[in-house]
Formats: sequence, structure tokens, C-alpha cells
Amino acid sequence: QVQLVESGGGLVQVGGSLKLSCVASGRAFSTMAWFRQAPGKEREFVGSITWNTGSRYYSDSVKGRFTISRDIAKNMGYLQMNSLNAEDTAVYYCAACRKLRLGIRDDECDYWGQGTQVTVSS
Repeated sequence: QVQLVESGGGLVQVGGSLKLSCVASGRAFSTMAWFRQAPGKEREFVGSITWNTGSRYYSDSVKGRFTISRDIAKNMGYLQMNSLNAEDTAVYYCAACRKLRLGIRDDECDYWGQGTQVTVSS
């Protein structure tokens, strides 16, 4: 089992920034991924990082604005979000996946955080 606890969500204005954190505990995993789900929409892949090597991959909708990182010593994953716009409003989830894959799907991930709300207002 892997336990994931997220933090850092909140309300931010258009053009602003937020940094989400996800602390992991328990067994090892290969990939940490971030997903988001807006009201009335399906869950969407945001980006991922391979835990051991730090390789990263982003969806086109966030590429150039969001950055994923991790601190292995602290078992922490991060999602730095810049230049936020209203379309980024969603509940954001981190996921720990035993599968090693950058463009990972949500059904390939095994453990999930509780989600944190990000609201971008104009």
C-alpha cells in the first residue's frame, strides 16, 4: 500500500501560481502522476514523473506552464503551476503507480491522494 496526502490547493487569480505537494508513504512505486477533474468533465492527465530517474512528461494543455518535481529523500512530489487560467480550475489528484510509464493512464495507477481543489478566478 501507498498512502498519499496532498496539500497546496486554493483560490488564485488568473495569471497566478500555486504549488501542490504530495507526500507518499508505504511501499515503493515507479511513477507519480498528476490528474485533475473539473466539474462535469472526465478526469484528465496533467503530467507524470518517473520516481527513480526523474523523467517528466506533460499534457499539451499544461506544457510550459506546469512543472513536476520530486524530492526522493522526503518522498514528496510537487506540481508547480504558473500562468493559471480559468480552465485549470479542478480537483487535482496525485497518484502513485507501480507501472513505469510517463504517459500513464489513470486506470494504470494504483494509489490515489484525496484530491485538492484549485480554483482560478478572474
